[in-house]
Amino acid sequence: MSFSYDTKNELCRLPVQKLCCARAEAYGILLYCNTFSASEVRIITGNPALAARLPKLFHRAFGLRFDRLPEEGESGKLVFQITDGGKLRRIVDLLGYDPSLVLHVNFGLLEDECCRQSFMRGAFLAGGSVTDPDKRYHLELVTSHQKVSDESYQLLLEMGFSPLDAQRSGSRILYFKRSDMIVDYLTAIGAP
Repeated sequence: MSFSYDTKNELCRLPVQKLCCARAEAYGILLYCNTFSASEVRIITGNPALAARLPKLFHRAFGLRFDRLPEEGESGKLVFQITDGGKLRRIVDLLGYDPSLVLHVNFGLLEDECCRQSFMRGAFLAGGSVTDPDKRYHLELVTSHQKVSDESYQLLLEMGFSPLDAQRSGSRILYFKRSDMIVDYLTAIGAP
């Protein structure tokens, strides 16, 4: 398996405890996942550890279950989906904004350090990757949402990180090239 895969497995072993942190982690996943809109949430992962974590996390964070779960024994890309209007309204109400507008980071949900770290863990689980440090140093967070990327950049600065940013194939990328920043980031989100 890849270093990224192993890192995400380590993060998925962390317990889902405090409600505020569960909500912040789920929020990070939503803003960096495949689809988060007023009509649908769709999270696609190839990582079984994340697939096992998602139902528990969303139940703790929002008190709801996915409308579609991966089939028993399914491998490869595992799809989680919510299309029920009531569930989607509950999510956006708890996160405090209207997703029919541009997606953005609601800093009011991330006032505590533990919640910021949980949010960044969710962002990494859904849209992050890290290379094996024996090969080279590179960690990145990828989203298709300009505003989310800009506000995540500000959040990282407030947390003491200095990310670089780029654009690739219509996606926005926040990344680190320095080994000390990568180590500090992974430690902060729970993967020392």
